[in-house]
Amino acid sequence: MKGKFPVDRFASIQTPFYYYDMELLRQTLSAINQEAGKHEGFVVHYAVKANANPKVLQAIRQAGLGADCVSGGEIQAAIKAGFPASKVVYAGVGKSDWEINLGLDNDIFCFNVESVPELEVINELAAARGKTARVAFRLNPNVGAHTHANITTGLAENKFGIAMRDMESVIARAGELPNIKFVGLHFHIGSQILDMGDFQALCNRINDLQDQLERQRITVEHINVGGGLGIDYAHPNRVPIPDFKAYFDTYARQLKLRPGQTLHFELGRAVVAQCGTLITRTLYIKEGAVKKFAIVDAGFTDLIRPALYQAYHKIENISSDLPLESYDVVGPICESTDVFAKQIDLNQSHRGDLMAIRSAGAYGEIMASCYNCRPLPKGYTSDEI
Repeated sequence: MKGKFPVDRFASIQTPFYYYDMELLRQTLSAINQEAGKHEGFVVHYAVKANANPKVLQAIRQAGLGADCVSGGEIQAAIKAGFPASKVVYAGVGKSDWEINLGLDNDIFCFNVESVPELEVINELAAARGKTARVAFRLNPNVGAHTHANITTGLAENKFGIAMRDMESVIARAGELPNIKFVGLHFHIGSQILDMGDFQALCNRINDLQDQLERQRITVEHINVGGGLGIDYAHPNRVPIPDFKAYFDTYARQLKLRPGQTLHFELGRAVVAQCGTLITRTLYIKEGAVKKFAIVDAGFTDLIRPALYQAYHKIENISSDLPLESYDVVGPICESTDVFAKQIDLNQSHRGDLMAIRSAGAYGEIMASCYNCRPLPKGYTSDEI
């Protein structure tokens, strides 16, 4: 074993594959429960879109978290993993009829609604089933986040949510619909946020909105602030668990909850990113005109974040203790963007060496594709290897 990886046991497994450190996942979940549990009314849901590996979902469900879903398929995965429907929230800007009906049939906790047309469709489908749908309105708070432009979601220019100016009229419209029950407000400003000031800005906006609603004698039972807490991609060994204390304490200090209100969170990346690693095998070392390439058998079909977001993932040669050399680590996909890293130092590498692409537990396996007719990577846990 080199470091945290059972390299000898990896030798017989077809690469590329995902490896999940279940002990780290359980420690992360324990930290979440410990810090959130210090504050009355805090409820944590796991954002299934980050990783829906069945064994990962089961561990999260066993820790008592709810599920935040953004598709009918995610609702099905959550229910199959044992999440109680009473802890399932369903968001998404484009919910289809079958997905809404699935939520209604399972009596999920809440639909996070993003437009008046969606609200009216939910009412119509609920009426056909003789049900009342609980809804929270996702408001676009026009709060920027210090993160990549492609993963901001709380700006007025983004497709998500209802404009703040329409908040009161939308709540009034809900009151006119017989098969709708308004239960809360929902927000989400982005992902991979490490500056607690961004969350403080969201709290300030929510405080103002609640004051505005109270002047109209409108009360809100639930506030949902989404997720967004980031991780340390540069130091997965040194900082394997995010600073949940600072995160939850920020909301406890800055958000003025009303008596009896519950505060819901939808954490995804912060829960699973550090426990997951993409393991890939070196196919060739290629000497270019100006650089050296380590060509591996994983590609952006297996981990698209570097190509899509120019995202950084720490890469380690877990087969070698030789001196460091500089490499571009690239995959086999027939695209110039199939590059995991450029000019990074790795232990001297050879054909057959195993590389570990770290912090890949979120938006890794779940976003894999079959482009170039490649098979999807398999996921294995430390409990089974």
